[in-house]
Amino acid sequence: MRVQRLVAALVTALLAGCGPATATTRGAAAPAIRAAPEQSYPVGVRQFVVDAGGPRPLPVTVWYPAASPASTGPPSTPTALPSTSTIPPSTRTAAPSAPRAETGPSVRAGAPVAAGRFPVVIYSHGLRSLPELHAPLTTRWAAAGFVVAAPTFPRTNLRARDFTRADVRNQPADGWRLIRHLVRLDARRGDPLAGHLAVNRIAAAGHSAGGFTTAGMFTSGHPARLRSGIVLAGGGLAGSFAGPVAPLLFVHGAADPIVPESVGRAAYARAVGPAAFLSLRGQGHGEYLIPGNLGFPQVLATTIDFLRWTLYDDRAALRRLPTDARLPGVTTLTSRLPG
Repeated sequence: MRVQRLVAALVTALLAGCGPATATTRGAAAPAIRAAPEQSYPVGVRQFVVDAGGPRPLPVTVWYPAASPASTGPPSTPTALPSTSTIPPSTRTAAPSAPRAETGPSVRAGAPVAAGRFPVVIYSHGLRSLPELHAPLTTRWAAAGFVVAAPTFPRTNLRARDFTRADVRNQPADGWRLIRHLVRLDARRGDPLAGHLAVNRIAAAGHSAGGFTTAGMFTSGHPARLRSGIVLAGGGLAGSFAGPVAPLLFVHGAADPIVPESVGRAAYARAVGPAAFLSLRGQGHGEYLIPGNLGFPQVLATTIDFLRWTLYDDRAALRRLPTDARLPGVTTLTSRLPG
């Protein structure tokens, strides 16, 4: 009962509810994709606005696997690790004691897209955050062979003039609006991403309020094109995890002071179908998402292989997950995954 009351309080204070996602067309033929890539790609980045002239314009940052950078000019700097002064308070941490991680992928604005089709990840930021603050994670996902589309939500981002915490209830619908836009974009002749998006192989992921947003996209009636989800330091909502069964990965710091781990575990317990819960001992609300911090390599490897399994049908990646997540004394992986 205590966990249920805590979940209810957090949902009321943090999210103020969440409307059901709007379904898109079922039954479309899945575009053919190749096997999960073995190489790491350079990364391209572009931005556009969905419904620029509408009542709720949605700026979107897209990171994607890029072709050879030989002719694309010097790299841009979106992957530079943000200083602690620019990280939202809920994710700020002290300087890491572990050695700095390897340099992130080379990122070039407007670089040509690599040959082939790539699965898509919709990434949702948390309260008072921005997509670029998550670039150390999302650019590495792109380098591993995924197109990552990250919306800047109108009323919960770091620079929102009319910041409204309760507006999170509208964000799952924003996520579906972005998916519908990407489906149209993939068929739009002349767009650089056209023909490169595996629009029937989509995952949703997000941190904190973005994790709740992600859960809100898995409501009854959601299309099967949404094949998996990653909830980072978030939880579930009433009506979440319904409709077509989709594998889910939960990642949570055991000492999270913003969204207690018990909230994430309650969501994991409610999820139907394959699911896993990665707990990081002593970690707070997001330091494990910063390269160089304890646990980042394990979170990165686990999330990439989870996406490879669910979006590329890579069974070897599924078998690697327990090893990916293992850091003795720090991580614990609880799993209801097959095999």
